[in-house]
Amino acid sequence: MTRPVGVKAARGKGKKPVRKQATLEEEEKERMELKNIWEIKQADFANKQTLNKQKLLDSLVTKTEPLTELESALKIKLITEFLV
Repeated sequence: MTRPVGVKAARGKGKKPVRKQATLEEEEKERMELKNIWEIKQADFANKQTLNKQKLLDSLVTKTEPLTELESALKIKLITEFLV
């Protein structure tokens, strides 16, 4: 005797443990953890941006050949950003 399609899947779903409802305190704790992770990621992203700008400025300053107008303007802009 063959089973109808989907019987095994239905039986499998019935055997999975039911996830209990999270309490308000647990939800608040998870929310605070996610908020902390988000703040850390934002700070990390800001630090990476600053580091990339510093590397770019360093490469422009150490360049031996004359700078183009665009490179010169970028160099001045980066210098003013770091000094202000």
